[in-house]
Amino acid sequence: MIDQMYRKAVLTVAGQKAIENAVRARGWGMAQRFVAGETPQTAIQAVHDLKKDGIMANLDLLGEFIESPAQCTQFADNVITMLDAAHAAGITPYVSIKLSSVGQGKTVDGEDLGLTNARRIIRRAKEYGGFVCLDMEDHPRVDQTLSQFRALVGEFGGQHVGTVLQSYLYRTEKDRGGLDDLSPNLRIVKGAYLEPETVAYPQKADVDAAYRRLVYAHMSAGNYVNVATHDESIIHDVQMYALAHGVSKDAFEFQMLYGIRRDLQRNLAAAGYRVRAYIPYGRDWYPYFSRRIAETPRNAMFVLRGMLKG
Repeated sequence: MIDQMYRKAVLTVAGQKAIENAVRARGWGMAQRFVAGETPQTAIQAVHDLKKDGIMANLDLLGEFIESPAQCTQFADNVITMLDAAHAAGITPYVSIKLSSVGQGKTVDGEDLGLTNARRIIRRAKEYGGFVCLDMEDHPRVDQTLSQFRALVGEFGGQHVGTVLQSYLYRTEKDRGGLDDLSPNLRIVKGAYLEPETVAYPQKADVDAAYRRLVYAHMSAGNYVNVATHDESIIHDVQMYALAHGVSKDAFEFQMLYGIRRDLQRNLAAAGYRVRAYIPYGRDWYPYFSRRIAETPRNAMFVLRGMLKG
C-alpha cells in the first residue's frame, strides 16, 4: 500500500504543469541517466557502448498522447527511420512501440491505424531480421493490444513480434495462458501505470508473487521469456528455477532499464546470461522520466539533489 501511495503521489505531482516546466527546464541533466539522448544517433551510440559489456539493446522512441492520425503516422515513420539507422550501423534492430503512439483506437480507411502502422514497422524490422515488442499500456487498452498482437504474430511470426504483460493486473495470469497457442515472446513487467485497486494488486508482495508465477509458467510452457526487473531477489529465484527445471540460458533473458543497475547488468552478462537494456530516446522524455521517479524514492532523491545543485 505504501508503494502505491508513493507512486500515486509522485505521478500526481509530476502531472502538474508548473512541475513539468521546472523539470524540463532544469532536469535534462538528470534525465540523461535514464534517456539515451534525443536522436537516433545518440541511441545507436548507447547500443554500441552496451555491446562492449555483452549487453543487448531494446530501443524505444518516446512519445505519448499523440493525437492526430498524421502525428501517429509520422511517429511510425520515425520508428522506421531508427530501424534503417540501426541496420546501417550494423545493429540487428530490436525496438519497442506503444500502439497508442502509432494510432491505436483511430480508424482510417476502415482499419485501426495502430494496426496499420504496426504492420509497416514490423515488416521493415523483419527485413533486417529484427524484432518489435508491443508495449502494454494502462488496463483499458489490454484487450485491444492482445487482439492486435495475435493478429500480428499470425502475419509475421513470433520471432519478429512480442508483447508485454504486467503482473500487477489481476487478469494477467489468465491472459498469459490464453496466449500459449502462439508460443509467444513475452516481456514480463510489474507495471508502472497508476491503476485502481479494482483491476490491480495494491500490495507489492502480491505483485511480486504474481510476477514469479508468470515467469515460471511461461518458462514451463517452453516459451521465451524476458524477465524485466531490477529486483535481485526475483532475479535470483528465476536463476534457481531455470537451473532446477533445466531451462537453458538461451531460453530467456533479463531486461533492465538504461541507466539503472549497470553493475548488475554487467555481472549477469559476465555470468553468461542474456541481458538486454531498454533504451529510451527522443524529445518527449518527461512522462517516461516521471514514471522512473515514481518507481522508488531513491530515484526521486537523485533528481531532487540535481535540481538543488542547479
